[in-house]
Amino acid sequence: MDILYGRNPVLEALRAGRPARKLVIAAGVGAEGRLDEIVRLAAERGIAVEESSRKRLDDIAHTEHHQGIAGYFHGRLPLRLDELIGQSRAPQLVVVLDGIQDPQNLGAITRTADAVGADGVVLPRHRASGVTAAAAKASAGATEHVPVAVVTNLVQALEQLKAAGLWVVGLAADGDTRYDGFDFTAPVAVVIGAEGEGMRALTRRHCDVVVSLPLAGRVSSLNAGAAAAVLLYEVARQRGFAPRER
Repeated sequence: MDILYGRNPVLEALRAGRPARKLVIAAGVGAEGRLDEIVRLAAERGIAVEESSRKRLDDIAHTEHHQGIAGYFHGRLPLRLDELIGQSRAPQLVVVLDGIQDPQNLGAITRTADAVGADGVVLPRHRASGVTAAAAKASAGATEHVPVAVVTNLVQALEQLKAAGLWVVGLAADGDTRYDGFDFTAPVAVVIGAEGEGMRALTRRHCDVVVSLPLAGRVSSLNAGAAAAVLLYEVARQRGFAPRER
């Protein structure tokens, strides 16, 4: 059972058809906008809606930033990588995260991946953030719509992506190619490294090319979420911002 909180994550989980046991809404919260749609969808699907104090909601969500709503949803199993590859559309765009540990960054990257129509996100099973409630909140609910594959060995996953015909493109501050100098109209898997350390050396060695973002300021890097957004929108720009409906 996953406890999701925040109006966007709960609404997007309902829109995506994820089964839920019940929703909990803070007493006195007006049913307008997104909350009105949440209540309507819950009623249509026979999902119980319980009114509770804001303090109890704080305890349920383990945060005060729940926007007056939390939901008990059935957990989702991640895909296998071959399943993710099999349902990808040409030209493929897969986002691979190498050790992103901050759920805020994971959520931000997933939100951008959804915005550009990426086929999915690949996460390592160990030493990385999973798709937690905090990541779902940071993604504004995009984690409900972007397929996620979890892999035990990231290097093997990169080789599997290559075997499926994708170019593996890493992002690093000292990459040899400027980010807009690579042809992203080809099928690609873009690799975003961990906060601070970037990609691991072993991961980098298995990239076909490593690109970089030009930086003109005094700070030597962008955070992982911002860097991923720049790169993914360059992919979308080169592809003419063509719609990529899942």
